Amino acid sequence: MSERFSVEKRLSLTNFKLYDKPHIIVDYEKCEGCSRPCISSCPAGLYSIDERGKLRFNYEGCLECGTCRLVCPRNAVKWEYPPGGFGVWYKFG
Repeated sequence: MSERFSVEKRLSLTNFKLYDKPHIIVDYEKCEGCSRPCISSCPAGLYSIDERGKLRFNYEGCLECGTCRLVCPRNAVKWEYPPGGFGVWYKFG
């Protein structure tokens, strides 16, 4: 019988090959006054609030699920897959 991995364990086994340009661009001006569902919806936890109360995003570690663009009520997320050979590399399904 194969070993069962938790979500956290699976994510720790995930590799990333970063491209020199982000594949997700956030229009922070559109984010002003938003309820910011991206923060609670991103499974990698890449959206956060800085010390000034502004939304911030770090594309490094993106799981390429596209959730942020789907939950954004203001269409502030421009999302594309990274070029071939870059981005997330999953192991163990």
